[in-house]
Amino acid sequence: MALFDRLGAEQGIARIVDDLTPRVLQDPRVNWQRSGVKRGGFSLHRDRSVAWNPSPENIAKLKKHLSQFLILATGGPAHYEGQDIRSSHADLHISNPEFDAAVGDLKASLDKLQIPNKEQKELIAIVESTRPEVVTVR
Repeated sequence: MALFDRLGAEQGIARIVDDLTPRVLQDPRVNWQRSGVKRGGFSLHRDRSVAWNPSPENIAKLKKHLSQFLILATGGPAHYEGQDIRSSHADLHISNPEFDAAVGDLKASLDKLQIPNKEQKELIAIVESTRPEVVTVR
């Protein structure tokens, strides 16, 4: 049985995302709002803030894309409307400690929802596999 099904299919993924989203948004170690982070490089937009506005619309979009990604990555039906993972995170200058904090928040949500250890390990391994595309500050 696919991890998607063992997590409770779309409803189970929605429960995880619903618990995780406020947790990562409020965790200063994750810095989801990207406070103090500016674009780098040689573009015209260099030194422009990449701050994220936690508006209801942006939070809804985040939850939708996160759910779609987790559904697809765990063996559920393929339907992802977001950008590819590397380009959507390229200018955010996410560090390994920030990524680690987000994974820790995911683990806390999985524990709270009483997701079995085997499924937790599989889901965290999937998220960890995205580290090379997400983390740009080594």
